[in-house]
Amino acid sequence: MPAYYYLIPQLPSLSYNAPLPMTSQAFIDLCKREIPPSNMPLLDLCTLNPDIRESAPASSSAFIDAWRAWERALRLNLARRRSLKLKRDGGAYGGAGIEPPAYPAAAAAAAKAAFAIESPLEAELFLDQARWNAIESLQGLSYFGENAVYAYLLKLRLLERKALFKAEEGFAEYTMLYAAILDGQRS
Repeated sequence: MPAYYYLIPQLPSLSYNAPLPMTSQAFIDLCKREIPPSNMPLLDLCTLNPDIRESAPASSSAFIDAWRAWERALRLNLARRRSLKLKRDGGAYGGAGIEPPAYPAAAAAAAKAAFAIESPLEAELFLDQARWNAIESLQGLSYFGENAVYAYLLKLRLLERKALFKAEEGFAEYTMLYAAILDGQRS
């Protein structure tokens, strides 16, 4: 496992409640100069939107595989809860017969807790905080290894996503969509 004793210390520290210090693309550009070309494709697997319809083939990184399993479990558990709330037949994700996994338990618990939050914005922020915590947990004590690089990229992507949330605009959009849904049900 390669160590990145030069790359990691030069990076700005990340905190979930702090502003974004650099973009994920700027970080990837930095990585192109600092990590072996053979590891670059693994950065593409560090996504907040993995395919949840089927288990992805294993990568060469246990961290990335664990992250994808965590995010998949979260999304499938959220989909299951939405389906049950809307009383849709099947209850499994998209009617495709995919049952949400109970493991990782923290992902299933985060889905359950987020579903109880009234505000869509607050629920999304809660889920992103849960993702952040999962990334830190999965990274472990690997401060200078490749897991630190992958975790840093995922955290940057979470901060970028968080920066897109604008409470007033989001609430206005939510209100407009909700009114449209109600109007559609009345007709």
